Amino acid sequence: MLSEASRRASADLERVLGPEGLPVDQWRVLERLADGRGLTMSALADEVEMKLPSLSKLIDRMVGSALVQRAQDPADQRRVLVYVSDIGLEKHRLLRHRVRRTRHDLETRLGDERGRELRRLLEDFLRHPGA
Repeated sequence: MLSEASRRASADLERVLGPEGLPVDQWRVLERLADGRGLTMSALADEVEMKLPSLSKLIDRMVGSALVQRAQDPADQRRVLVYVSDIGLEKHRLLRHRVRRTRHDLETRLGDERGRELRRLLEDFLRHPGA
């Protein structure tokens, strides 16, 4: 059931992001980097739950689309950080309201009580991996 729910949630998200030409994985990266603080590739891979080689290819595409940029870490010149670009930040601003509206519509369909219960159950599930 979780796999099916995940597919449906991703499909809902794709319907919102698709017209803007933004895949769900790129949205997840923009969402994580929108605070303006850069992350190392390994930290970003952990945050968006992707394997490093897959994330590297994704970031290459996003750099090519000017959504993100790479820069040396000022604290350690050997490391590279990934930052959201101005274009990426604008795309995030444009889409975040649509994404939130989609989430709100789902919560409305479930009703307040059932929505809170689902959220609580999912949070419990995520807090206790492998349990």
